[in-house]
Amino acid sequence: MQTEHLNISPFNGTVTVAFSDAIIASTTHAQVICVEGEPDVFYVPFEDIYFEMLTKSHKTVHRPDWGIAHFWSVSAVGEAAHDVMWAYPSPEPAAATLANHGAFNPEVARISAVSAEHGTRSTNLPA
Repeated sequence: MQTEHLNISPFNGTVTVAFSDAIIASTTHAQVICVEGEPDVFYVPFEDIYFEMLTKSHKTVHRPDWGIAHFWSVSAVGEAAHDVMWAYPSPEPAAATLANHGAFNPEVARISAVSAEHGTRSTNLPA
């Protein structure tokens, strides 16, 4: 799917998201968003996210052509952080593929994507 410079496609591999020492999401059914000039963003299906470590916040942000993003905080292994995940529960038609998927903030979570074909492909991981 392509809208302007937005490309949403299935990721052929495994995406794992960790916070502190806890895995908070892991999937082989992620969507990857490629926007020209920006790092790729991996969206994980809700059924592969461990929501017992997440709490929905009151924060929302409207993004044209995407919809209204809702945010979640995380608490795991004695640590916590705000705005670790966002999702578009009712995305605009251009981003409909993202319904029931969450993306994670690479400044808070460690996101690893291992392609089935080409090896590791991941976001910037915090130190």
